[in-house]
Amino acid sequence: MRVRLRLTLLYGVLFLLSGAVLLAITYLLVAHSGPNVAMSTTSTTPSGGRSVSIYLGESLPAGVQLPEAERRIAEAVREQARRQQAEMMHQLLVQSGVALAIMSVLAAVLGWLVAGRVLRPLQTMTHSIQRISARNVYERLAVTGPRDELKNLADTVDGLLGRLEAALDSHKRFVANAAHELRTPLTLEHALLEEAVIDPDATADSFREQFEQLMAVSEQQARLLESLLVLATSERGLDRLESVELSELTRDVLRAADPEARRQDLAVAAEVRPARVTGDPALIERLVANLVDNAMSHNVPDGRVEVATGTEGARSFLSVTNTGPPVPPEMVDQLLSPFQRLNRTADDGHHGLGLSIVQSIAAAHSADLTVRARPEGGLAIRVLFPAVETE
Repeated sequence: MRVRLRLTLLYGVLFLLSGAVLLAITYLLVAHSGPNVAMSTTSTTPSGGRSVSIYLGESLPAGVQLPEAERRIAEAVREQARRQQAEMMHQLLVQSGVALAIMSVLAAVLGWLVAGRVLRPLQTMTHSIQRISARNVYERLAVTGPRDELKNLADTVDGLLGRLEAALDSHKRFVANAAHELRTPLTLEHALLEEAVIDPDATADSFREQFEQLMAVSEQQARLLESLLVLATSERGLDRLESVELSELTRDVLRAADPEARRQDLAVAAEVRPARVTGDPALIERLVANLVDNAMSHNVPDGRVEVATGTEGARSFLSVTNTGPPVPPEMVDQLLSPFQRLNRTADDGHHGLGLSIVQSIAAAHSADLTVRARPEGGLAIRVLFPAVETE
């Protein structure tokens, strides 16, 4: 059933009920008023004159007596008054019912017109929204007028369209960057295979060298695809929630990263205190691993990495700080976007997905992510998880 018809029925029913209540109240008030009959008595005054007293009501006051003839006349008059009142009440009920029926029809017609007038802005907005697609998502409703519920609804839809436009633009950039990142190793693979095929002087050693290069390129592609899969999984939301000890995950990640820290001569300072969070253990471990890997990969010779976990009030936190090249403060937000690097090279095998994955995982866990550029170089990153709910 259309909204306009429902509103019309609602208006009609409300008018019918209110009219019926008004009719019932009027009927009861008139019915309880009772018939008024004029009755008179005569008496002789001490001076020998005649005194006439007139009373209005259904009966005489107490102590007043009528002669027999006058009493019979009064009874007949009262009976006639009762019949007239009953007839009048019947006419009142019939005529009021007819008037109510006529006004109910008029109320339905007026309700249909009023409902159409009220819903007209909604119909205009509906037609405008139906015309908007991915190709013209930049269009807005731009409803003008007083700040009422319809204006608030239109502004909310415009805000939603704005966020959708931003998401579509981000998706397009993501697809373009992913295609670019995948095209580079595929081109290199094709060049290595073509060289092996067309080289007439190829030897087993040259084949082995080219195969090693192909294996390195394949591993790079596998890491890229795994990162894309993790990013898509975290943006989809959490499939499971478990109680996780953040300090234990951090120790495991630091233990696995110790050989890389030794190879780069990095000093790793860990202040790992108990911190319990709720979330997906695999994603939280990936968040910690990406932060530690980012801190080690973008560092300076003889640099330093500081990792800390603990609690702040009822909330747990993870903090990772590193030395490194200076980062312009205006670049910090860009580094959280996919495929964004401080320098635009990918020779180190990193694709600029580390911090974007961290941000996506933090958002999936409703955690607050703070990234700050240190004046002396490097980044200070802090993840503050929500308080763990206790049963």
